[in-house]
Amino acid sequence: MNESVARFAAATAALIATLSLAACGEKEERPGAGEPVAFDLALDYYVNPDHAGIYQAIEGGTFEEAGLDVTPRVPSDPAAPIKLVAADRVDLAISYEPEVLIARDQGLPVVAVAALVPSPLTSLISLPDAGIRDPSDLRGKTLATAGIPYQEAFLGAILRQERIDRSEVKTQNVGLGLLPAVLSGRADAMLGGFRNIEGVDLAERGENPIVLPVDKLGIPTYDELVLVANEDRIADDPEAIRLFIAALERGTQDAVEDPKAATKAVIAAGDGLDPKLTAAEIEATLDLLLPKRGKLPFGYMDAEEWDEFGGFLTDEGVLESRPDASLALTNDLLPGEVPE
Repeated sequence: MNESVARFAAATAALIATLSLAACGEKEERPGAGEPVAFDLALDYYVNPDHAGIYQAIEGGTFEEAGLDVTPRVPSDPAAPIKLVAADRVDLAISYEPEVLIARDQGLPVVAVAALVPSPLTSLISLPDAGIRDPSDLRGKTLATAGIPYQEAFLGAILRQERIDRSEVKTQNVGLGLLPAVLSGRADAMLGGFRNIEGVDLAERGENPIVLPVDKLGIPTYDELVLVANEDRIADDPEAIRLFIAALERGTQDAVEDPKAATKAVIAAGDGLDPKLTAAEIEATLDLLLPKRGKLPFGYMDAEEWDEFGGFLTDEGVLESRPDASLALTNDLLPGEVPE
């Protein structure tokens, strides 16, 4: 039995025992006893390799073993998931560290409970003919963007670092059309594509893309994707969330150990995904789903890094006030031992 499976089994057994004792005094349905309890998860976007651990845990029965009947829901609007969890209409949502900080700045009662992808995926991506080897080459170029305000702040900071006036770089808000904009030549590069999605797609087409993650361009590191819960739910009923994260750890480890099975699970869940491309994206993604350093627990979020990144967003005018990471995140529901 490997370490992650052992931790999952121990955590599940302890929680089921606790919940069984609690059930003696109440009739409310709880995870871990009887039929699996319905658990709604709002995805951040359409099904993709970032969700490999989730779909492997569903396909492998790991969530069911934890007493959870997990239903992932694809949003009609990428901005919807964090609003749904703030309104307590879903159990968990997948969102982005910047979006969590922005939501809290607006007064929404949301807290990050685990990092799904604990490093930046957002990248500056170009093709060789554009001649963009590093940010100093952006002068006079056209960038395709997704029109996301905090990514505009990324661009401003990158250009200032290179002493390039903002007027010297043209931007096109293409929404979700980042890839076509670069492939057609309408833009010299994209800022906002993911290194493991658009970067891999271009590589699979034989385009030899130059992929520069934003944390390599002077932007403070952050957790690209996080699991987000309603703060009242965390205070009043955290058990199902704790079980979900423990089961997700096991599903992620299973995906890392068997990428073919993970690819099959993601393709089965997605709509019209290309098998060859998805397999390549999965290969580029799986190691990114694990903690960045040493023996940190699965899902660990570094409060000091959140404070630094929150300070950056405040300095750039994205946030009105500097956030307190101790309120924006909690590692208390993670399955492993959290360093002090």
